[in-house]
Amino acid sequence: MRKTSENLNTASGLRIAMILLGIAVTPVLLSSSSLGNQLSSSTLLTVVLAGGLILALLSAITISVGEKARLPTYGIVKYAFGEKGAIAINILMAISLFGWIAVTANMFGHSVHDLLAEHGVNLPVPLLVAAGCVIFVASTAFGFAMLGKVAQVAVPVIALVLCYILWIVTHTEVPAVEQLSTMNTGVAISTVVGTIIVLVATLPDFGSFVHDRKHALIAAILTFMVAYPLLYWIGATPSALSGKGSLLGAMAVFGAVLPAALLLIFACITGNAGNMFQGTLVVSTLFTRFPKWQITLALGVLAAIIGSMDIMNWFIPFLLFLGIATPPVAGIYVADFLLYRRHGYQESVLEQEASVKVLTFVAWALASVVGFMTANGLFTLTSIPSVDSILVACIGYAVLSRFNAQPVSSRA
Repeated sequence: MRKTSENLNTASGLRIAMILLGIAVTPVLLSSSSLGNQLSSSTLLTVVLAGGLILALLSAITISVGEKARLPTYGIVKYAFGEKGAIAINILMAISLFGWIAVTANMFGHSVHDLLAEHGVNLPVPLLVAAGCVIFVASTAFGFAMLGKVAQVAVPVIALVLCYILWIVTHTEVPAVEQLSTMNTGVAISTVVGTIIVLVATLPDFGSFVHDRKHALIAAILTFMVAYPLLYWIGATPSALSGKGSLLGAMAVFGAVLPAALLLIFACITGNAGNMFQGTLVVSTLFTRFPKWQITLALGVLAAIIGSMDIMNWFIPFLLFLGIATPPVAGIYVADFLLYRRHGYQESVLEQEASVKVLTFVAWALASVVGFMTANGLFTLTSIPSVDSILVACIGYAVLSRFNAQPVSSRA
């Protein structure tokens, strides 16, 4: 276990929050537009505030586990799933993160293509996707410090562009539109939470770099209780006023495609730099022979190939998969921490426990099934499927781990 020390290369809560926001912008811009044209202004505000509160509570717990363990997510799940069992979970996370990398690379290529086309320049989308992947790799290959520097430059630019977009849409007269459909409030809150729940589940990756518990909580509150709801609300407002289901489509109504395209480009850079960072951490546990910079480069090459394909049609099923399968992992490692690891994590403990903990996988599968069933309306618990799966995983692990050979408590 890594000990907290002044000599560690740790970061402040504000710096972590900026990195997290940089990662969050891309999925928010993809999902908030579809939310905006289905909710009234007052309901939209209620939904984003409620979703932000739920995410802040969950993230405060998961990032604090990372701060205590001084281990990334893949190191923490070994204690709950077993040293070899965790490989399966790491494969799941690797697929999830690579999916986001490829989708974001695709979005970057199309955004740059549309921006250049506005000025009479027509370049092939695959070439632009590849160029984006070069930027993503360069932003990640030099580690966490470079990731922070990218966020420090890009996030303020993103904030300024968002403010400009908000000013345009609130000071431009457009014909009033009727809502073509309305979304249930519970479903809408679920969308706000589910959009970024995978990042919340993998927050130990960033908690392991934070100064201390206070800064971990600052990062969680600033990101998910303050900035994330504001970001979601601004992202949804153009669609709410124009009736369009995408940010670019909405801003075309207001005659301001350029700032929207620039926003998407910057969002892709910060988002995929973070995705690459987390993806490299996870994949490095599966291919331990290769240095991390080579893994980052390989992810970039694969993302350039897959991202050049027409993959956006897979996006909604992919989000559904992420929202069901990944959150239970967080529920399980949180329960394991509260029951057995509050004194810390020691690697020697792994040698005394089963290398594959079957009952933990039973808890994970049960939670995933419950999440799938509630997502498809077969029954309702909290009305937020990802939260349902986290709670069921947490309770399931707490019960089933008692029937297994009881885990050995780690002592600091």
